[in-house]
Amino acid sequence: MQSTHTTSTGEPLLDIRDLHIDIGSSHGTIVAVDGVDLSVGEGEVVGLVGESGCGKSLTAQSVMGLLTPPIRLTRGSVRFRGDDLVPSSRLGANRYRGRDISMVFQEPLSALNPVFPVGDQIADVLRRHTALGKRAIKERILDLFNHVGIAGPQRVAAAYPHELSGGMRQRVLIAMALACRPSLVIADEPTTALDATVQAQIIDLMKRLVEEDKIALLLISHDFGIISEICDRVYVMYAGKVIEHAAARDLFRRPRHPYTSALLGCVPALKDDDSPLQTIEGTVPVMTKPPVGCGFAGRCEYVEDRCVRQLPPQLTFEPGHVALCIRARELNLPTVLEQDEVVA
Repeated sequence: MQSTHTTSTGEPLLDIRDLHIDIGSSHGTIVAVDGVDLSVGEGEVVGLVGESGCGKSLTAQSVMGLLTPPIRLTRGSVRFRGDDLVPSSRLGANRYRGRDISMVFQEPLSALNPVFPVGDQIADVLRRHTALGKRAIKERILDLFNHVGIAGPQRVAAAYPHELSGGMRQRVLIAMALACRPSLVIADEPTTALDATVQAQIIDLMKRLVEEDKIALLLISHDFGIISEICDRVYVMYAGKVIEHAAARDLFRRPRHPYTSALLGCVPALKDDDSPLQTIEGTVPVMTKPPVGCGFAGRCEYVEDRCVRQLPPQLTFEPGHVALCIRARELNLPTVLEQDEVVA
């Protein structure tokens, strides 16, 4: 599906097509990303959701040009404003990385350099990608810290990462991502290491920044609660493939793939009962030998013999709602949650 939020050329801001990423290992080649299509339009918020290890982060890293051996992009295109970043590899991404495309990583203590004050690290980004002078850079850093809700910006700018709380470090990373006024921000599990209260604050901050700064956001998460708070459209990944994508409201009201339905069933809901939390039984297939048929067949309660033998077709339902399931038209999957019932 092409995004309705397009550039002046009629193309999505970010357009990934037929992306394949392999990982070399002593046990053989791991198929980590297997034919992913994904787009993000101007000013759009897109969610990429799935269990750990499904290929979400590698998809994001391919956009940033951060894949290194033994991880290899073997096929596909990654276009930003119509410019394919793959043929020129890391050099292609370097034209945009940090300036037009930026990334917020999931563990800020690892993403920040421990031996430099955080203000110096943002200053380095500004020196590399702008023509601002020393004084203007200092003012820009303080403005950024105020913008992301950091109290005492001068004190924080002089602090080292270990001197800040987890929530404060994540705000610093968001400020760094916004430093050069990018068109697209990729946030990879931005609240994973934070407690529930700080997590809610960071999500509220990102919602505000998207609205005020008119940036596009690709939000990567395993948490449907977070995805429901902010996203316009959602892609669901499993075992390296996008198995469903739709407008967020459509996905929550009527999931079409059994995996999406099962994943939504694992989300705590706002209800007064003592029902146990649901789980998805089984394990993800070993991707050194990808399954012949549907990758979810071994865990699916609706599985039939043909699911194991045949690759699932891509079936389209409402405009823009696509599911990769051979039984998607015949299944009446439960309407698991309304969007406002999800606990973030």
